[in-house]
Amino acid sequence: MKDIRKVCKEDIVGLKRVLENVDLFPSEMLDEMISDYLINPESEEIWFTYTVENKPISIGYCAPQKLTERTYNLYAIGVHADSQGQGIGKAMMDFIEKYLQDIGARILIVETSSTLEFALTRAFYNKIGYTQEATIRDFWKDGDDKVVFWKKLNTL
Repeated sequence: MKDIRKVCKEDIVGLKRVLENVDLFPSEMLDEMISDYLINPESEEIWFTYTVENKPISIGYCAPQKLTERTYNLYAIGVHADSQGQGIGKAMMDFIEKYLQDIGARILIVETSSTLEFALTRAFYNKIGYTQEATIRDFWKDGDDKVVFWKKLNTL
């Protein structure tokens, strides 16, 4: 059975396996990053995953952008290499966009790298309706710019 849903505590081991396979952030950081979400029912963070047989094969992390009105930032999204190219990234984006629309969000921001390794990522965001809004030179490190994408969410 396939499912996209919010993350639960039982997903942590599987999410770490995904992180060890994709270039997002070190898996050792996950416990601390996700702790508030797991223990605080008032947390505005959104952690989500695509599962097969209830095993995570992707990870997504989104949260409100501080000091804005209903603007959210997608801080991380990744699909295990064994499952890439099957539409899972698009399904994950559809999930988070619908979730955010349902809670009244206005805008979703996505940031990525300017390096060659992230060329397909940038093409993906263009393909699914995001507009490249900004490039911040040398943001991640010298020669590695931050590329910012923007999408207006249809709110009722």
